[in-house]
Amino acid sequence: MAAPEPDPRPGPTSGPTSDSEPNTGPGPGPGPRPDTDAESDAPPGPEPLTVPSMSAGPDFGLRPWEMSDLPLVREAAQDPYIPLITTIPARYSDKAAEAFVRRQWDRAATGHGYPFAIVRSRDRRPVGAIGLWLRDLPQGRASIGYWMVASGRGQGVTRAALRTVTHWALHDLRVPRLQLFIEPWNTASAHIAEDVGYRREGLLRGWQQVGDERRDMAVYGLLNSDGPADGRAVAED
Repeated sequence: MAAPEPDPRPGPTSGPTSDSEPNTGPGPGPGPRPDTDAESDAPPGPEPLTVPSMSAGPDFGLRPWEMSDLPLVREAAQDPYIPLITTIPARYSDKAAEAFVRRQWDRAATGHGYPFAIVRSRDRRPVGAIGLWLRDLPQGRASIGYWMVASGRGQGVTRAALRTVTHWALHDLRVPRLQLFIEPWNTASAHIAEDVGYRREGLLRGWQQVGDERRDMAVYGLLNSDGPADGRAVAED
């Protein structure tokens, strides 16, 4: 699992997330601006985004979140780690799960990222989530975060989803740089990132709040200009 986005909400739920939480209101877009001359030349906010549906190989697909995905939120809430690094509710309720899904819609509507549910092709069951977050896109970089529930692990789904979103971001959206933040103990996630073409660039000490403590994060980067990795083009299917 990779968790690139901090949750700026105050309180015990604060921590790194793979689905960035807005600063104000239901979405991260700017609030109303005062009608003054000083504000009249301020740049416009991000444009709304349309989250596409994409194939992630023969076995998995990516699509926008739906309100029918509440069972996925329920399973993720029962995981000991996912609620620590995301805004998945630690105590499940239908109301909290519905609010989580609406936040995913708001993030696209306010132009701050593309949140995807990861779905198994054979039964259309959602098994995880991946997001491309564009908060730093004006500086030429974007972050990817992902998580997988227990029933979706060990099937190659994380690798397929990461490869698909990475290829799309680099080659269709032309993002200059992508980055992931992974805890050093999470060797499985690190191996997946490296297999897709990401390169470990260093260790960020005390980078993110996870639960009740600050934790180190290894940063992995991939540039649009990077050449082949391990004899093949980076991020290709």
